[in-house]
Amino acid sequence: MSNTSPAGRSLLYLVVAGVAWGTAGAAASLLFTASGLGPLSLTFWRCAGGLLVLLAVLAVRRPRRAAPASTSSKPSTPSTSSSPFPASSPSARSLVVTGLFFTVFQAAYFRSVQETGLAVGTVVTLGAGPVLIALGARYGMGERLGRGGVAAVAGALAGLVVLVLGGGGGGGGEVRPLGVGWALLSAAGYAGMTLRTRRAGQRGRAGDPLVTTAWSAGVGTVCLFPLALAEGLLPHTADLGRVVWLMAYVAVVPTALAYALYFTGAAAVRAATVSVIMLIEPVSAALIAVLLLGEELTVPVVLGTGLLLTAVLALIVAEARRPAEQGRQRQPAGPQADRPGDQVPPLQSAAR
Repeated sequence: MSNTSPAGRSLLYLVVAGVAWGTAGAAASLLFTASGLGPLSLTFWRCAGGLLVLLAVLAVRRPRRAAPASTSSKPSTPSTSSSPFPASSPSARSLVVTGLFFTVFQAAYFRSVQETGLAVGTVVTLGAGPVLIALGARYGMGERLGRGGVAAVAGALAGLVVLVLGGGGGGGGEVRPLGVGWALLSAAGYAGMTLRTRRAGQRGRAGDPLVTTAWSAGVGTVCLFPLALAEGLLPHTADLGRVVWLMAYVAVVPTALAYALYFTGAAAVRAATVSVIMLIEPVSAALIAVLLLGEELTVPVVLGTGLLLTAVLALIVAEARRPAEQGRQRQPAGPQADRPGDQVPPLQSAAR
């Protein structure tokens, strides 16, 4: 296996997660009209459903992980173990904090959309996120983007503005300070979640991404329950079967699967790169709107999508090259060259 395969796998996880997140918007818009649920109630059911799916997967998988533990006859190579996840797992406190960031990211975003419209809420949240993450990664973890990275981030943000404000995000809305404030809070939650995941990966404490996702969904479920109860917890619909199927999709694909892939990839890829790659979400949403929901293909949609995809591809190429270049510089270090924090745990069961 080549040096670049772990990085390539992590980047693939992030791209798939971004595409899956993009489908959540279309599913949510169908659910809003079919169920009569508000944004906080829908987010609650998304978290609760995702939690149930993840607990079921973990319950089925757990016995399979106990067997390889007895094959430790070689005490000299603990760091190159074939265990699917790093030996050192995050503490319960760390998982709860990550879950709180996850909850703030979700709930504050929907509130910003409610206050100032989908377009403005999306631009501020997804536009501020990469900036906050780049600053946090630079001054908190010493990760440098470089000139090419800065240019890619700038291009991605320009593409996002063109795509969403030009019609790809829909729901124009007017700029209201309260809504912008909620969007900035959402971006801060997203940045905190991403930076904590990356720091845990650097320290070899990323743990099982399914467990991290389950904790995040669990914290979100507990925190959002009283808010959802006040908003209206149960759907009002004559087409309950359709609502249940849409809810099941939102719980499984853009929540349980996508966040497990996200937490796996974000632990191994530079934080600022993660934030730009995840901007593939509005691209995915725009394409679904055009191809499946019959929305018009406009010039801003094409231009914004092109800018975003160019920036994402540039950073993917740069990130895929980076481990190989670092590997050449570290060659003399011998068998201890690979630190646990630099390895990417394969996600064995997230897609099953």
